[in-house]
Formats: sequence, C-alpha cells, structure tokens
Amino acid sequence: MRYTEAIQRGSIIINRNWQLVLIQVGAMFASFIGFFFVVGIPLAIAFIVFGLDLTELSRFEDVFRTFREPSEILSKYFALVLLVLTSLLLYITAVLAVGIFLFGGAIGVIGRSLTGSAEKFQVRVFLSEGKRLFFPLVGFTSLVGLIFILVAFVLGLCGGLISVVVSSAREQEATLALFLGVFFSLILSVIGLTLILLTLSVTAYGSAVMAVKGEGPVNSLKESMRYLYAHSHAFYLYCLVFFGYLFISFMVVSVSYPLGMIPLIGSLLALVYHFGAYVIQSYLGLVLIATLFCYYSSTAVAIAEGQSTPGVTPSGEPGEKADTSEPQAPGQGEFPPGRDQSSGI
Repeated sequence: MRYTEAIQRGSIIINRNWQLVLIQVGAMFASFIGFFFVVGIPLAIAFIVFGLDLTELSRFEDVFRTFREPSEILSKYFALVLLVLTSLLLYITAVLAVGIFLFGGAIGVIGRSLTGSAEKFQVRVFLSEGKRLFFPLVGFTSLVGLIFILVAFVLGLCGGLISVVVSSAREQEATLALFLGVFFSLILSVIGLTLILLTLSVTAYGSAVMAVKGEGPVNSLKESMRYLYAHSHAFYLYCLVFFGYLFISFMVVSVSYPLGMIPLIGSLLALVYHFGAYVIQSYLGLVLIATLFCYYSSTAVAIAEGQSTPGVTPSGEPGEKADTSEPQAPGQGEFPPGRDQSSGI
C-alpha cells in the first residue's frame, strides 16, 4: 500500500466514524468542568485561607510572601493542603483513566472498521472496545513510559559526557571548545529526535497490534518492534504523518493570534476559533492513527494471512503450490500402466 492510499483510507474511516471526534471534544469539555469542581474549588478555598486576594493573582510577590514559610503553613493548614493535593491527584488519575478508555474505544472502532466487522459507528461497540482494551493499554502505556524514562536517561548521560568533553577542550582552546560544543549538540539532538520518534512509532504500531490482533501489552510491544525492524518504510510513514500533523496544527493555531488583536470582539472570535482549532486537531490526530492502522493492516496482517494460506502468495494472487501429492495409483500417471515411463515404451 502506498502512503497516499493509507492516508486516504484513514480519512475515509474517520469520516465514517466522525462521532469519535465529538467524543474527544466532549471529553475535553468534561475535563475542564471536572478541573473546576474537583481542583478549582478546593484551591480557591486554600487561597482564601492563606490570605491571597484572588482578584490580584498577577502580583506574584503576594504568593511568594505567603509561601515564604512552608513548614508553618503545613503545620497550621495540613488538612487543607492534603485536601488540595488529594483532589489534584484524583483529578489526574480520573483524566488518565478516562483518556485511556476513550483511546481504547477509538482504536477498537478503527480496528473493527479495518476488518469490516463494523461498517457504522455504534456506541455499544465503542464502549465494549474501551472495556476490552483498557487494562492492556494501561500495561502498554506503563511499558512505553519506562522506555521513555530509559531514553531520557541515555540522553542525559550523553549530555553529561559532552559537557565534560567541552569543559576539557575549553581549557586548551576556546575555539575548539565552541566547535565541539556545537558539533556534539547537533549530534545529540539528531540522536534524541530519532530515539523519540522511534519510541512514538513503536507506541503507535503497538496500539495497532493490540487493536487488530488482540495481543497483550508485552507481545504488542515485541511485535511492533519486529514490524518496524522488518518494515523501515512504516517508520518513514509515521515521521511523514507526524510532522504533517504538527505543521498543520501550527498553521491552524497561529491564525488565532491576529484574531485576538481585533478590537471589541477579538477575544470572543479567538475563543470560538480555538474551539474550532481543537476540533480540527482532534480530527487530524484520529486520521493519523487510522492511517498507521491501515498501513499496518495492509502490510503485516495481509502478508501473514497470505503466508498461512496454501497456494496464495503474499500479494493475494494464486501462486504455485508445493508438491505434496502422494504416490500416484496405477492409471493416474501420465503414461498408461504397464509401460516403462523412463524410456517411453
């Protein structure tokens, strides 16, 4: 499958299941409302108790003066501080759980669309897929988080080594130190960007393995790594659609700044435009996921099915079957029985 065909098919799947975009927008509004009730109200109470004027939050010296003695505040208002921290932790946990559930439902619907088992969007199917993929996605995201921590540790270690080399070179010659600093910084930036993109691509294709094949977190991670190792063009596709998504999102968001400069109605127009921009970004993000799923399904899954089907090549066309026939009975060969087949008499 070509890249353009994968993008077109991914767009068709999201257009057919446009309700997924509405679900993401609704989840965004619910997160804002939940933050106001779960975190905003306890935080406002804490500000009032600490003596902060909520109408003058721009005066940071008041905040610094209030928290100048944190031990005294903790000993005096320990219960209130604990309430604020608990509400914040509860909100973050709820947002992560709902986000994983909605993401599982979305990739499940996309996976069903690829297999042809779901032609139209159904809320029942979305909820069942979210339940099915919730715990596997929790384990998978935990593994990916560990990989990101490992990548950050490696990059930090390399950065420390570079700083040591540059410091040693600075003692010899400043020009050499400047050259080495710029050179190694560029190399580290390229390596870091490559590692981050590889980790993100493993995450995306691992989600495809989980949704299409129904594998567990560990098997999905291994399968996505094997797939990217055998199909480097899949990584190139991810880079293409990822940077395309970033570019389009940047262009869409940058238009809101001139709107905010319009007198009187500029703020209102910018607010409405931000809402529309979020809808566009949600749609593009789902198209990105569907594109990768389509490409994975047309390469890895189709090839695997072709290899498991006798007499069919990976391209889906009939091929030569292996010679598995048993010895022919008399009368079934090319020559009549009783004649020497080697001499023809």
